[in-house]
Amino acid sequence: MRAAIYERTGSAGEVLQLVEIERPEPKAGEVRIKLEWSGVNPSDVKSRAGSRSKLLPFPRITPHSDGAGVIDAVGENVPKARLGERVWTWNAAWGRPNGTAAEYVTLPSAQAVRLPDNVGTDVGACLGIPALTAFHAVEVDGGVRDKTVLIAGGAGAVGYYAIQFARLLGAANIISTVSSAEKAVLATHAGADVCINYRSENVDARIGEITGGHGVDRIVEVNFGANIAIDLKALKPDGHIVVYGSDAAEFTLPFVPLIVKNVCLRFFIVYNLDSDTRARAIAKLTSLLESNQLRHNISHRVPLDRIAHAHELVEFGRSVGNVVVAI
Repeated sequence: MRAAIYERTGSAGEVLQLVEIERPEPKAGEVRIKLEWSGVNPSDVKSRAGSRSKLLPFPRITPHSDGAGVIDAVGENVPKARLGERVWTWNAAWGRPNGTAAEYVTLPSAQAVRLPDNVGTDVGACLGIPALTAFHAVEVDGGVRDKTVLIAGGAGAVGYYAIQFARLLGAANIISTVSSAEKAVLATHAGADVCINYRSENVDARIGEITGGHGVDRIVEVNFGANIAIDLKALKPDGHIVVYGSDAAEFTLPFVPLIVKNVCLRFFIVYNLDSDTRARAIAKLTSLLESNQLRHNISHRVPLDRIAHAHELVEFGRSVGNVVVAI
């Protein structure tokens, strides 16, 4: 089968290569998926680039945790009824050498989630990381019902879903930061009440105007290291900052502003959600997909033989939305 691999870290064009490797067979409790689409996420790009570590956990890696396709084989103890089922994946490349940038992947049956018939497999490749991250960030620690929420980067892959989940879960007011008029249109389309262009507007002042000086109840944060000062000014006392990303690997937090406001800081990575939390999120996500209550923003569909280009789109911020690879 065809697969994209890398055997060392580095730039996408230098280390990603297409090869022919043996098609995997499902073990007990596993399914094999004939993949149609593979999703590219920032974590995939950072791992390939060696941003976290130059040392590979495996000699050869097929990247990407997100993907979608059709189950074409099952291992022992998996119902035969799953054959032919359209599914999307989660954590395919988390702690494993073989992700979804290939014609086939084998996974534990639970990591292949039924995709509703009304949802395309290209959309399915956007669910494992972007959609589940967005849902957990909005729903965790009491949720957002009747609250004012600030979603950083509302036109991004996670932010676009987070705005929608905040609306669907009852947020009273949704504010989003964006970096351009084009992105403001996308965030508004997702359901944001107000968009603030952080390149041309004073974010603190605008949030003060919007909230009558009270601040926001919750911040969903994509780049905490860069936005700490803004977040602490924007947050009301006893508010939550839910962090799922940061460009800076290390940063310093000011103790006094944090303790004076009784700030609750929640950090999480979607790969490590516990089984009950993930099951609840998947169930809610499935229900919303079945009832066509979610919009999706796939900005680029790239063929597998141009996987390096797909990585570069994500790595250098050249996409506004999800990037998926056609297998």
